[in-house]
Amino acid sequence: MTEGTAVDTRPTKIVYVAEATAHGGRDGYVTSQDGRIALRVARPPELGGDGNGTNPEQLFAAGYSSCFHNALTLVGQREGYDLTGSTVAAKVGIGPNKHRGYGLAVALSVSLPVLDAEVAARLVDAAHAVCPYSNATRGNIDVTILLG
Repeated sequence: MTEGTAVDTRPTKIVYVAEATAHGGRDGYVTSQDGRIALRVARPPELGGDGNGTNPEQLFAAGYSSCFHNALTLVGQREGYDLTGSTVAAKVGIGPNKHRGYGLAVALSVSLPVLDAEVAARLVDAAHAVCPYSNATRGNIDVTILLG
């Protein structure tokens, strides 16, 4: 790949579509089309809310951490590693940006207790290339991956 040339990570075929609806924005509720999600949404106190509900950042953290962990398990299996006991935790921060809007930053903490540091780092890099959340956010938000 030449420098400055982005890799096309768009899907070549859609195999699943998730559908959710927000009612009331950050002070309302969200539901999924299949009824599996029905959650109260509330702004956290840091953003002027009462905190009596989940928020989009928590939902994004849950989605990114589970997706990245799945990608990590996949690349581990492809290389013959059993990643039982591994975990991925995500922290999603929100704050104002330079353009009168808001931006996100993500920190992923990956624990691969059964692997040496070199192998773990290689698998994390491979997972970051495979994970749809990583591909969607690459170049748009800061994503830091901490291996420990």
